[in-house]
Amino acid sequence: MKKFCLFITAFVVATVALSHWVVADHRGKERDLESSSDRDDDRHGERHRNGAHDRGGPDLNPVSDPTYKEKCGACHLAYTPGLLSAESWRKMLSQPEDHFGESLDLDPEAKNSIANYLEANSADRSTAKRSVKIMRSLGSQAPMRITEIPYIRKKHHEISAAVLQRQSIGSLSNCSACHARAEEGIYDDDEVVIPN
Repeated sequence: MKKFCLFITAFVVATVALSHWVVADHRGKERDLESSSDRDDDRHGERHRNGAHDRGGPDLNPVSDPTYKEKCGACHLAYTPGLLSAESWRKMLSQPEDHFGESLDLDPEAKNSIANYLEANSADRSTAKRSVKIMRSLGSQAPMRITEIPYIRKKHHEISAAVLQRQSIGSLSNCSACHARAEEGIYDDDEVVIPN
């Protein structure tokens, strides 16, 4: 009987230890997957090389709407819609008289066309990994500036203010200064070139 009790006790201890090890191992693998996912965001992935956008890969859909390109791209980079939520784009277009210190000169037809395009292709409608991470970082926020997105700020945390203030860059909002393929939705670390 004594051997049986020792056997049962040893069995229970081993089972409990094994379950703790399995849970710890699973948590470690989840962390590894999360880190791997972040690294995947920073690489030029296979999906992009095959020309696939917005199917879970890191790349965002390229800017494709001619009205948006013409009207918004005339003053600055026509930002990829997958960088902001639909709510952020709506807020931005609802204040055309104060668009970051400028006035948007959009007729109702162009404004409606741009609003529909931005909303349909916004971060909350995209399956691109970068858009998903943007939305996850926002929580309930709907910033009007891409530079206010926690995920974007985290990705650029190592770049000093002095570098961002270089004449060749100007500010963090000038994505195309370092990301030459920004309008295509490609923000891979491998393709970043920080100008002097």
